[in-house]
Amino acid sequence: MNLKPYEDSYRNEIIEVWESSVRATHLFLSEADIEFYKSLVKEIDFNEFEVYCAFSDKNQLIGFMGIAEQKLEMLFLKPNYIGKGLGKSMTKYAIEQRKVNEVDVNEDNTSAVGFYQKLGFVQYDRTPLDGCNKPYPILKMRLLNK
Repeated sequence: MNLKPYEDSYRNEIIEVWESSVRATHLFLSEADIEFYKSLVKEIDFNEFEVYCAFSDKNQLIGFMGIAEQKLEMLFLKPNYIGKGLGKSMTKYAIEQRKVNEVDVNEDNTSAVGFYQKLGFVQYDRTPLDGCNKPYPILKMRLLNK
């Protein structure tokens, strides 16, 4: 894996990775919800975050993460790279090199909740609605001892 800082030329690929990742991991979302959130993702100015893109050995964009201050705001991978250590490597980079110590996770994305727990994150709060006031509870997690 090769991590590179975000460039505007990666934008369309990032949106494609986001959508394929969400379709594979957020099975609780309806098609209408996915399209709604995708419209919001298309409006994101990725230059407002510290965004890192992961590239394969064949120089294909296979994942990305966004960091704001000490919070991992987004981590999405192409589905065929999920469960192969890429997300763990990216998150460890974020923790060790960018001092990340918080993340918000959809409660219904149980795989992601377990993933972050294995990396040392613990829940410290829960909101019944997501940031768009939709009924998808969010778990606020932080690294233990941070």
